[in-house]
Amino acid sequence: MDCSSGCIGWSLLLLLFISSCGEDYLPKPMGYNRIDLPERGFESLSMDLPYSFQHSRHLQVEPDSFNMAEKTWINLHYTALGARVHLTYKPIEGSKENLRTYLDDALNLTFKHQIKAYGIDENVVRTPKGYTGLVAELSGEVPTQFQFFVTDSTAHFLRGALYFNTAVKNDSLAPIIEYVKADMMHLINTVEFN
Repeated sequence: MDCSSGCIGWSLLLLLFISSCGEDYLPKPMGYNRIDLPERGFESLSMDLPYSFQHSRHLQVEPDSFNMAEKTWINLHYTALGARVHLTYKPIEGSKENLRTYLDDALNLTFKHQIKAYGIDENVVRTPKGYTGLVAELSGEVPTQFQFFVTDSTAHFLRGALYFNTAVKNDSLAPIIEYVKADMMHLINTVEFN
């Protein structure tokens, strides 16, 4: 092997190295995936249930596959956003004991997230139909960031919880969480018990 071919190879490598050092390199800042949120639009729930409401036209209403025996339980599935709102319904049947049990269950399901939550912000709401509800917003790395219930206190109790089917950090999901929260507040304000 002669020196001329080895020297040319090294010379080209050195020239390439020197020419690449001419510009300053700036690291790119850490970023998040772009999330395109759909334009808001609502439609009425078309299922025969003891409750009705307006929901986003960008979701699929599905029967609850976790508990098939409960025909009044449904999921609102935002397929494009990877979010699901699980709705459970219980009849109160005029029983103060039933109402107390459902309230305790709803509050316990919210407070079991206290271990991982940075905070829980609760607000009592009164709907245009005169129903009472509670909205709980949880911050931190919790599996459900938004929970609520609405009741007429005598016959109907509807509870909802937002879930994501992902291990992504909640700060990355913040735009989607806020979008779905606004939709759920619309649902709460349009709920009617039959």
